[in-house]
Amino acid sequence: MRRVWTQFSRAVSARIVSLVTTFRAGLVPVAIAALLVSSARAATAQSSEPQSPPLKTNVSATRPGKSATLVAQRNDELTLAGLRPGQDDVAKAQRFFRKPTLTKFDGTNHIWQDLCRHQSLSIIADADSGTIQEVRVSENNSRFESAAPSSTPSEPGCSSVASAAAEFKSRWTTGHGLVIGAPCSRVIELYGQPGSRGPSTKDGQQLELFYYAFDWAGPDVPQVMAVLCTAEKSAKPGRVVEITLMAPSL
Repeated sequence: MRRVWTQFSRAVSARIVSLVTTFRAGLVPVAIAALLVSSARAATAQSSEPQSPPLKTNVSATRPGKSATLVAQRNDELTLAGLRPGQDDVAKAQRFFRKPTLTKFDGTNHIWQDLCRHQSLSIIADADSGTIQEVRVSENNSRFESAAPSSTPSEPGCSSVASAAAEFKSRWTTGHGLVIGAPCSRVIELYGQPGSRGPSTKDGQQLELFYYAFDWAGPDVPQVMAVLCTAEKSAKPGRVVEITLMAPSL
């Protein structure tokens, strides 16, 4: 490691030489001389050690004339229901969830339904390669206004074998653990502020859209994620009713 000599370290070194010379001349008692030399050497070593850089606050630049603002913690997302758009294919989805309940659009849209949790899993794949382009988990529209999230079985028939199947499908979650029925605040906690946020509608239902583009995370994380939430109502927080993860080509 290269030693950097400063004006202070040269002065301390000169002091050591002076002390040693004085000691050899018999002008300073042995104990005092040893103590002074030891202290001076410690000071020299400390001054020559590389200093740790100051801690930096993650701050984003703003327009000239405006103060800087702190950047919230943010995470990218790679998977939804264990599937990665742009990488995985339909065959992997079928290994996870077996045969789909429904297939549409010339076999490119595969849908699995969870009647116990009132949810559906939908994937859209490339017609030629079978590569998944979009993964979507959503709650049935009829449940949007319900105060109770659909994350647990609610139908009388959802017990024993049926509930076991529903539990298997409960893996319909993002890689960071966002699930249908979670409070909207959980979206911000996991992924930071969205690139855009605003009102949206689905089948006549008034919802709120959180839109994330993860290109900032690098070329290996190109996904785009959209989350729909119900609006806050009667002092009750909104909750997640749809999550969509897409490859960037869409």
